[in-house]
Amino acid sequence: MLPSTDPFAALGDENRRTILRLLTDGERSVGDLASSMPISRPAVSRHLRLLKEAGLVRERADGTRRLYALDDLGAEAMREYIESVWGEAMARYRVVAENSRGRSKTR
Repeated sequence: MLPSTDPFAALGDENRRTILRLLTDGERSVGDLASSMPISRPAVSRHLRLLKEAGLVRERADGTRRLYALDDLGAEAMREYIESVWGEAMARYRVVAENSRGRSKTR
C-alpha cells in the first residue's frame, strides 16, 4: 500500500521528528510518547496518524492500547530515495571537481 501522505512533508514538523526519534527505542503507546513531549495525548495521536498515513509508523493493538513503532518499509524507502539523490549529486560534483582540477593544471 502506498502512503497517502508525503513522508518528507510529514517530517516537516518538529513534533513528528521527535516522535520518530522516540520510536527508535521500540514500540510505545500514545501515553508513553506524550509523557516525553510537551504536547497533549490528542496532539500526539494526530501526529501519529499523519506519520502512519505517510508510511513511517505502524500500529498494533495490545488489548485496549495501541502500540506504535517505526515502519521499516517506509524508512527503507526514504533511505533509498535519499541515497539515490545523494549518489547523483556526488557523481555530478565529482565530474565538476575533476574538470576543475584538469583546467587548473593546464594554466
